[in-house]
Amino acid sequence: MAASNTPSRDRIVAGAADLISRRGLNATSIRELAKHAKAPLGSTYHYFPEGKQQLATEAVRHASTTVSRILREELDAGPVAGLRAFLALWRGVVLRSDYRAGCPVLAVSVEEPLTDDGLPPSLLAAAEAFDDWQRLLADSLRDRGVDPDRAEGVAALIIASTEGAIAMCRAKRDMTPLDLVAQQLEGVLEGVVGE
Repeated sequence: MAASNTPSRDRIVAGAADLISRRGLNATSIRELAKHAKAPLGSTYHYFPEGKQQLATEAVRHASTTVSRILREELDAGPVAGLRAFLALWRGVVLRSDYRAGCPVLAVSVEEPLTDDGLPPSLLAAAEAFDDWQRLLADSLRDRGVDPDRAEGVAALIIASTEGAIAMCRAKRDMTPLDLVAQQLEGVLEGVVGE
């Protein structure tokens, strides 16, 4: 059987996540998302008949799943290992893109407006992504005897400070903000788990 030239749905989703991480959600059209994924516009609409909103939602879920998988693997070695992997992931994204890319989940979170119908699906997916990452980190801390409320707070601190540091790094074209946050977060984790 001959290989199809039609791009896979997964490649379109991954391309959309990448472009949203670079330009944000509002600055990208479905046509640009398709072009970035090297996909015909017709294929993009075939896979995503609801258009940009559906594709953005899937892109956020893709990013969420990727990060969650890395966190799960690394958190087996403990919270500090999980933190280091989380920070290394975002460091790589920012540096490989020459400071042009950040987190697509954050991009959707800050750009997607509420509608008259309530929360758009992409914003709900972003909230679920942050919740999942926070839960994974908090569970790892609780597994090491950290008080549940303290574990939730530290996990939220890790996610929020990392996302903010990524934005600062992109604006400054310098990784110092992430380095400073990493140093402080490791100190916090060592303090709460005694590692």
